[in-house]
Amino acid sequence: MLPKYKRILLKLSGESLMGDSNYGIDPKVIAQYAHDIKAVTDLGVQVAIVIGGGNIYRGMNEAETGIERAQGDYMGMLATVINGMAMQSGLERAGMYTRLQSAIKMEQIAEPYIRRRAIRHLEKGRVVIFGAGTGNPYFTTDTAASLRAIEIQADVILKGTRVDGIYTADPEKDPNATKYESITFSEVYQKSLNVMDMTAFTLCQENKLPIIVFDMNKTGNLLHVIMGQNVGTLVKG
Repeated sequence: MLPKYKRILLKLSGESLMGDSNYGIDPKVIAQYAHDIKAVTDLGVQVAIVIGGGNIYRGMNEAETGIERAQGDYMGMLATVINGMAMQSGLERAGMYTRLQSAIKMEQIAEPYIRRRAIRHLEKGRVVIFGAGTGNPYFTTDTAASLRAIEIQADVILKGTRVDGIYTADPEKDPNATKYESITFSEVYQKSLNVMDMTAFTLCQENKLPIIVFDMNKTGNLLHVIMGQNVGTLVKG
């Protein structure tokens, strides 16, 4: 049985890397993610990754911290590069070839982001990690994930979260929340569901790029999604 998707953009939250801790990076989470990613690269699937930075730094309220928004966003971008380096180490330990590309130049640790080079790495079977968001303040890593996915012509964005899909309400707060198997972009707007920030979501809608929201912390789920099994929630036009 062949994979349903040939090239994917996997979006991971920084918070997911914390595991059971309150901050930082849990090596067990990195190892589990690397194991699951290797399972799909072994099938010939091309994998690009964007990771958030919330486990290290989350933009604080300017009034409380005295740090202006743009400065705080750049700090968050640097946090995503730290996470990218940790993920890169985990992937390479699991036997994969990787490249870390940064939207902010830092030649000693990462390549500059170059679209054509990223696509070439993917074609050669390397896992490409995109760090430093879009390189611009005021944009989230969700927007960076949507932008990079469109640029590399990914088949789908896979948003790995702590919950197993999109629900009518927050399942961690409302026991009566029910899960959508699939939903259209328009329905997400109408129901004001929180899938991605609006900039990222609109980019996907305008470019007809489907999104699958699923639980990345359950071992094997990534492979099930790649094979087209009914895991998570599919958002499509």
